[in-house]
Amino acid sequence: MNTVVNYIVAIVLSFLISALLGYVVVPWLHKLKFGQTILDIGPNWHKNKQGTPTMGGIMFIISVIVTTAVVIGLNLILGKDVVGMGSPVPDSLKVKLYAGIVLALGFGLIGFADDYIKVVKKQNEGLTVIQKTLLQLALSAAYIVSLSLSGDQFMFIPFKGNVTYGSPIIFAIFTVIVIYATVNAVNFTDGVDGLCASVTVTAALSFAVMAALRHYMGASLVSCALLGACAGYLIWNWHPAKCFMGDTGSMFLGGMIVALAYAIDCPLILLVAGFVYVLEGLSDVVQIGYFKVTKRIARRKDSKATGKRLLKMAPIHHHFEKSGWSEVKIVIVFSLVNLLAGALACLLIKFG
Repeated sequence: MNTVVNYIVAIVLSFLISALLGYVVVPWLHKLKFGQTILDIGPNWHKNKQGTPTMGGIMFIISVIVTTAVVIGLNLILGKDVVGMGSPVPDSLKVKLYAGIVLALGFGLIGFADDYIKVVKKQNEGLTVIQKTLLQLALSAAYIVSLSLSGDQFMFIPFKGNVTYGSPIIFAIFTVIVIYATVNAVNFTDGVDGLCASVTVTAALSFAVMAALRHYMGASLVSCALLGACAGYLIWNWHPAKCFMGDTGSMFLGGMIVALAYAIDCPLILLVAGFVYVLEGLSDVVQIGYFKVTKRIARRKDSKATGKRLLKMAPIHHHFEKSGWSEVKIVIVFSLVNLLAGALACLLIKFG
């Protein structure tokens, strides 16, 4: 199949698989009574979402994996290695891409464990912070080892070229930070109906273009599969949502975004192509930090004083919710912002 046909097949097939799976997955989750428990500290109007099926991310996870296997497999049958094509070291490209997909699946499993504990105990606390962090670090370590064995200890920086990390330790520390920050930032973005999936559609689109610009067709096809799968899932997650992706879905998406960034050798581009993710993550960190600092200052005068909040609520999409924005407006505006940021990322890759 030629390049354009590959992209179209990947998007359409993944969209159909994800959308159609909803007819099976949503009733199944209802039957199992895998409903979401809403936090008491959240917006009051979110309480009517109590009991909406969670773990709906299963739809796009299956879609991405099946679509990737089908498209790459069909090309192999036709005698075309789309993952390693055009590279003097095709095995390295394959390791980066496939190890990245395994990384995403691993994070999806961590999210599944977290969701399962929540729905079984009917509470909003699943795995403890320590348990989740240790599992994420272990998974990240395995991914770093696979990249190291493939010889991938450099990154592409626009207008500078390929830059080595200097040492395996720096490479490991940097990669752990990128993985941990990205996965959790994507998780923060999953707070209103359709937001995380919509933003990920725009991010996947930009990665599909950037991978094509860097002649990494395998990564571009996986990006197209992710785009189509999230779009198909939105049929079930658009406001009012019939199901939520849960940590199962959001952590998988975080892993996929990391995987695509490393597959095109440019993890720093996440700061641009994933601008909304960065904004969501930073807003939460800044909110907590500002509250603690102002509390400490206030208690110098009054031992019972409390801190101040910079935003009405964090992450930042909840601030806009409490400012009167509808969920649909938040999704549209945030997606357009990330689409523009993604276009900028593509320009940096093309001209840098």
